[in-house]
Amino acid sequence: MGINSRDRIAVECMQNADFLFMAMACQIGEFIFVPVEKSAGRNRVNEICCETDAKMLIQDTGYELSINIPTLSFKQFAENEPTDDAGFPEETRGLTFEPDKIAEILYTTGTTGRPKGIAVTNDCNVAIAENIIFGTEMPPDNVELVPLPLSHSHGLRTCYAGILNGSTVVIKDGVMNVADIYDTIRKYHVTSLDLSPSAARVLLKLAGKKLSEFTEQLSYIEIGTAFLDEEIKALLQEVFPRTRLYNFYGSTEAGRSCILEFASTQKGEGCIGKPSKHARFVVLGEDGTPVDSSEENMGLLAVSGEMLMKGYWRDQGASDSLMVDGYLKTSDIGYIDCDGYIYVFGRADDIINYKGIKISPEEIETPALKCDSVTDCACVPLADRMCGFVPKLYVQVGENFDMRKSREYLSGELDQSRFPKNIEVIERIPRTYNGKIQRKTLRERCRKA
Repeated sequence: MGINSRDRIAVECMQNADFLFMAMACQIGEFIFVPVEKSAGRNRVNEICCETDAKMLIQDTGYELSINIPTLSFKQFAENEPTDDAGFPEETRGLTFEPDKIAEILYTTGTTGRPKGIAVTNDCNVAIAENIIFGTEMPPDNVELVPLPLSHSHGLRTCYAGILNGSTVVIKDGVMNVADIYDTIRKYHVTSLDLSPSAARVLLKLAGKKLSEFTEQLSYIEIGTAFLDEEIKALLQEVFPRTRLYNFYGSTEAGRSCILEFASTQKGEGCIGKPSKHARFVVLGEDGTPVDSSEENMGLLAVSGEMLMKGYWRDQGASDSLMVDGYLKTSDIGYIDCDGYIYVFGRADDIINYKGIKISPEEIETPALKCDSVTDCACVPLADRMCGFVPKLYVQVGENFDMRKSREYLSGELDQSRFPKNIEVIERIPRTYNGKIQRKTLRERCRKA
């Protein structure tokens, strides 16, 4: 069909094995794999195809594109038996990939701005898979349940780790059907779970302690994609007392770069663990050079290693702006203690500067989630003439919510500087499809109020 080596092929995520087969097919054919979110809007699909100059779209939804490229369904591929002259010689099956060649373009979730395409190489994918395998001590016979979106880097990379490890991956589309999740864990004798904090919260809320019967069967649970609060950590430890519990820190740009086994490591709030197998961390001062950090002397975390992206797709300026002497700057403020454990205080963009006091949103969100009938919340900075910024708390609530009682509870949990000066009830806290709070949306709402 005129598709050449290094051409981009966009593939709609149908959250099944066919999607992973397409990823592997692109690797073997030396094409560049471009995942597209399941049920993405027509405009978003067109944007991705145009930005990457895709030469084909594989889909089942039936999107109409503004560019003239072939579109085929998964079913059409399944029905098309290869012939002897299909263009893949026998020796291709033992292909050795060029490690620094771009393998795929993954799009960020756009929590802080417009989603960006991130170019990932073959050796980057292998390094991230090894970070997962070594970090979780994944056994050869592991069976991991992945209910997270495979179009996002976290879920996709968990599958890659299972493939590289030679073990089994079981794919599900979310955790809302708890009975189905329960039956799947039993049927396939699942030995590990990959969850986001929001998926873990839903699963624990809907299934409760009934899941504890799997604590002997599950060797580990890994959590990633977003901030993991102390409440969920405590619940997981209570329900799975004999299961290893890991929290991964990373990004699409620098996958699975830090890991903490929080059930056995007693560290303070904000600890994200130690660097993964291929990762190295430093803390940068205000002048952009590494500093000896501490709780009293925090800076911007930066990471290097084989798991770093090659760069932003066709945006060298944005790529260069994040790199310092081989290290990729994160947006996180933190420090490294004397034992090598890394702590994150909050995102630089999200920190609330109240009269010179730096406040992390999570410091307010964690106790707020313990208020009666608060089902979700998010804290953002609200401009204030006297103080610079003050905390504003948005809450999503259920029945019987009592604002007065919630304020009383928070006043006992927070000091005066951290007490939210404004609490607003909204219908829904905006989150990305993988559970991250869209703070930019809430900050814009603040400015317009």
